[in-house]
Amino acid sequence: MTEAMDVDGAGGEENFRSCLSSLMDTGTVESHRYYLARKTLLEMLRDRGFAVPNCEIEVSLGEFRTKHGDNPDVDGLRISSLHKDDPSIKALVLFCEPGIVKVNVVRGIAARISQEGLDRLILVVQSKITSQASKAVELFPFKVEIFQITDLLVNVTKHELKPKHQVLTNAEKEKLLKQYSIEEKQLPRMLLKDAIARYYGLEKGQVVKVTYGGELTQLHVTYRCVW
Repeated sequence: MTEAMDVDGAGGEENFRSCLSSLMDTGTVESHRYYLARKTLLEMLRDRGFAVPNCEIEVSLGEFRTKHGDNPDVDGLRISSLHKDDPSIKALVLFCEPGIVKVNVVRGIAARISQEGLDRLILVVQSKITSQASKAVELFPFKVEIFQITDLLVNVTKHELKPKHQVLTNAEKEKLLKQYSIEEKQLPRMLLKDAIARYYGLEKGQVVKVTYGGELTQLHVTYRCVW
């Protein structure tokens, strides 16, 4: 009886350890960071109206590592997408190598994508970008957005405490201003550097509908104009 109980106890402990080890992430932190950041970027492009298949967003960490390995090549992480309403609008996402982004890196990127016909480029950096490199970015003939990879590990719009944001079309904005007989400068403001404004890639003058609501609060709607 005692021996049988010892065997069962040992077997139970072994099963417990096996179960516990299956829950542990045995891959690299680097691959996990790339996976989370890329997923957020795919969701970001989708929310901006670009054509992003759900199957790409729903890729698991294991599937990502199977494809890209534990030390992904940043060139293999690039994302290219066309806008659903206007396929002539093209966005490209590029990951920079770890380390300081210097002007020669930016020039190399410019040379590689010169024939892409882009409307927007998103650069993901993992360290600081030098002043010379920043000036070189400003010379691109289209808008360039720069995100730190650490800012993309979590999708800011999915935080449970964040209200719902909806970007108004120009027609919806004009209807709102006419309805309340106001000018856009009279609306509450949202800064261009705000996390939500950056997520949606908003421009100055665009208006966002913000809906607050929850179990403890009543539904409340306000509007913010980007400045």
